[in-house]
Amino acid sequence: MATRKGNGTSSPASPSGPDLGPTVFVLFGATGDLAKRLVLPAFYRLWTEGLLPRQWLLVGNGRGNVTHEDFRGHIRDVLEEFGPKPESPAAWNAFAERVLFAGGGFTSDSPGSLLDVLAGARESAGGDPQLVHYLAIPPVAFAETTKAIGRHGLAGNARVVYEKPFGTSPQSFRALDRVVHSVLDEQQVYRIDHFLGKEATQDLHLLRFANGLFAAVWNREHVESVQIDVPEKLGITDRSAFYDATGAVLDMLVTHLFQVAAEVAMEPPASLGALDLQAAREKVIRSFRPLDPAEVVLGQFTGYRDVPGVAAGSSQNTFVAARLWIDNPRWRGVPFYLRTGKRLAETKQRVSLILREPAGPLAGQLPGESNVLSFSLAGDGEIDLSLVAKKPGPVLALDHGTAALPLAALPGADPLPAYVRLLHDILIGDRSLFTRPDGLAAAWKAVTPLLSGPPGVASYPQGSWGPPAAGKLIAPGRWLLGQ
Repeated sequence: MATRKGNGTSSPASPSGPDLGPTVFVLFGATGDLAKRLVLPAFYRLWTEGLLPRQWLLVGNGRGNVTHEDFRGHIRDVLEEFGPKPESPAAWNAFAERVLFAGGGFTSDSPGSLLDVLAGARESAGGDPQLVHYLAIPPVAFAETTKAIGRHGLAGNARVVYEKPFGTSPQSFRALDRVVHSVLDEQQVYRIDHFLGKEATQDLHLLRFANGLFAAVWNREHVESVQIDVPEKLGITDRSAFYDATGAVLDMLVTHLFQVAAEVAMEPPASLGALDLQAAREKVIRSFRPLDPAEVVLGQFTGYRDVPGVAAGSSQNTFVAARLWIDNPRWRGVPFYLRTGKRLAETKQRVSLILREPAGPLAGQLPGESNVLSFSLAGDGEIDLSLVAKKPGPVLALDHGTAALPLAALPGADPLPAYVRLLHDILIGDRSLFTRPDGLAAAWKAVTPLLSGPPGVASYPQGSWGPPAAGKLIAPGRWLLGQ
């Protein structure tokens, strides 16, 4: 990884970024919700950390005819709302002068002004700059934009970034994959799942492979069950049209939660290099047993249909809880419980391995769920270990306590938010935290029975923990969050 150097008020005349070669970053959907909330703040954070190339330009693209100056003003407003806020006018000006906008949309038949703006950007960047195309657009537009990139000669020396979901059904996944590979080589493709960029997600395998204590118990003999729990208090107001076409199953289950399950369950890779790490993650997804709809609970929060942009009478799910089985020697018989939903009681992102009660003189006497290894994926991440100990005193009384390791507290820790980390990996060409088509094909295969014959969607109150059936799904155990 390149050395991080805060650039303060550095300018193109006194560059401070890593020597990655000239780069032009093209942001499709530059004025949309995803770009506003995540991509533009992450890109500016790379600038403040000194992690952009020495010669770079950012070109926004959209349907509207927005001036360069207006787009810069839009980014400034975005940073005021979502951060990081510019430290000084000089720092902002040094960033803004490298930002351009190309309006008129971009299709195979009509490239709008993008080709003209890129011609000037390439000349300004010097030489033959690396192109990074980021598709912060609805999934339905991925195929046409990919075709247009090829049609207008923008695929050479390019990396193309696709947001999730990569397809909205097994059939659309295969069709999109064919289009992408008709234009691009696989090594040019970066399919983002930002949960893989989280610091604590990476510790799911680092902790295990670097510590014999945990490597020894990472199997069906010692693990009773696994919970991957991502409840959200947030609703869908800012992205209602997208969400009503997607729902929790496509937005979260087949993407984030499946990828995190693969991080937990994968076999030790030959190395932590990109190819080996990807191969291990994708291999275990092929062992996911297709979901049984009888082992899935779907829900919709009350008032969902009143949200502007949601179709009248929509039956879209905003909650899903599922029991996943992994049919391989390491995990056969161990249930993985996955849960996520909107408008729930709390916002958390937690992975928990519940260990089996050991045999011996204390069998049957231990507090429930007292041996648990948990990973908080939120923020900079934290590892928690719950252990049973004798409560000090004259009698034998057992209790359990938790030892916590906030990852940001490690000496010299310098964590990056997930999108910042993944954007940097794209710039340096590291694909280890991005998904591959074989793993995605296996994920779609695992979710196909649920899509073909979903259970009914139960209503649940806002601020609750979802439909009561989700508690029954995990019985006789319980969800560690909120129960």
